Amino acid sequence: MTDLAALAGRHLDLVRAPFTLPSSRIIVFRAEEGGGVRVHTAEYEKQLDECRVLDLLIVRDAAGSVLPVTDVLPHAVTFGGGAATLVFDGVGALSLGAGAPGISAEWTTPDGRTRIAPLDPALRFAVADDRAVEVAASLAHAEAASAAQAVWTDWFATCPVVRDDLQEMTAFCWWVLGANIVSLPRLRTPDSGEVRAIVPSKIGYVGLWQWDAYFIAIGLRHGDAALAREQLDLAFRFPTAAGQLPDVVHEEGVLASSDDLPQADRDRLRRAGSQIADPNAPVPLTKPPLSAWALRKVLEASPATDEVRAWAARQLDTIRRSQDWWFAASDLDGDGMPEYGHPYSSGLDDSPIFDGPLPTTAPDLGAYLVLQDLELARFGEEFGFDPAPHLARAERTLAKLLAMWDADSRVFRARAAGVPVASDAITGLMPLLTGRLPADIVDALVAALEDPARYGTPWGLPTVAAGDPDFSATRMWRGPVWINTNTLVAEGLADSGHPDLARELVERTVALVMHGGGPHEYFNPLTGEKAPTATTAFGWSAALFVDHAVALSR
Repeated sequence: MTDLAALAGRHLDLVRAPFTLPSSRIIVFRAEEGGGVRVHTAEYEKQLDECRVLDLLIVRDAAGSVLPVTDVLPHAVTFGGGAATLVFDGVGALSLGAGAPGISAEWTTPDGRTRIAPLDPALRFAVADDRAVEVAASLAHAEAASAAQAVWTDWFATCPVVRDDLQEMTAFCWWVLGANIVSLPRLRTPDSGEVRAIVPSKIGYVGLWQWDAYFIAIGLRHGDAALAREQLDLAFRFPTAAGQLPDVVHEEGVLASSDDLPQADRDRLRRAGSQIADPNAPVPLTKPPLSAWALRKVLEASPATDEVRAWAARQLDTIRRSQDWWFAASDLDGDGMPEYGHPYSSGLDDSPIFDGPLPTTAPDLGAYLVLQDLELARFGEEFGFDPAPHLARAERTLAKLLAMWDADSRVFRARAAGVPVASDAITGLMPLLTGRLPADIVDALVAALEDPARYGTPWGLPTVAAGDPDFSATRMWRGPVWINTNTLVAEGLADSGHPDLARELVERTVALVMHGGGPHEYFNPLTGEKAPTATTAFGWSAALFVDHAVALSR
């Protein structure tokens, strides 16, 4: 397990991957200037600059020279080749200890004050909820270092062992999942232990987004199925009275409506309405209905105990109500096919299919709804509820979905308030997930995947076709490759009779992550590099890499 931690450590540069500890809100980065590090907290809906703890922490030798960072492992940052080490002392503090005589620390707080103190032998930096820092001498540096190393040793003990060429990146992705664990004490109940969410990233995404939780659980199941179930349990814990699942679960509650957002965001959302979606009414915010799909995959890796079965039955009740909500409350034009009431609910916020008026009838949503009802029908046979209504609704939705096929352009077209959208977006490939498309449509979509003017770009599937006027290689959801959309299309290919093409796409996806230097949020489809504005150490990219690595290693 030490070897796996060392493999992960090759990627811990304190720039794209910060120093942190599972369940901690403290994150440490390399300072841009000064030769040291800077310390922040990870907080919901706050950027790093708003969460400054120490603007600079440097280590000096006996002569006063700054000692640079020389090594980073999951449990320790080393300065000056061992002259000092920075470790966690529990989840709320850092410990900086000397490994040689005459070492001192110098730190600057956000108010501009600088202090210097000797490491004799260590200093403990305790971070309060308001980001204030209390610094005190410590004699427990060695114990803190040992405890922090034990946390990571236990974590890497669960890391899947995969194909040799994939093991190093799998170890790093497993580190990403552990690093992105945050504790949510405000959501703890009297009969629960610590509430742990694996967030998309401690760098700006500190909450449990609905479909992030699904993708993260799918990768996590290979090493810690119990924690994977915790992610789904938290995602499903707070449905509305009507059955809608919230967009986000966070430390202060949930985000399920535009009324849960700041006023500026609420105004922007309401202005985005149309003659069908009332611009003056609150907008429900959720994420695509992939919950039954995720539950199926997590249960495949879970023990078949009575306890797990009872847990699954409770989740299925929530999922069925959520599926009903889409048809009862999000079919905004009453034609039998639910729509996205706002881009936030699609997860593809900046896709050009949302450039027109709302609501948006989207082929990906239709595909997810068909898939979900088919999964629920299978669950019905296993858990004793009637599968027939789900099968019947899946057939009705599939018929509506097939009506979105434009045979002339060979594209599934979204509609903006009923008007066809010209953009050729990856949402039009998601109907493959149904596994029930006519052969000629499957053939057309496979051809699109191989066409360099559409989705046959060098580094995976762009989220907008390469030849489309709306294509951008770097703008979020308007061209970059995302690991989750690659994953869904690969699954659709397998379900639609093309397992070899599905495996080829999965191989290309893991190759992209390794080429790009890690599980970033999204990638340039022409160069395979991280897009400039993409977040690094991104949760679902890491989890899905793990899932693919395991599948490719069988």
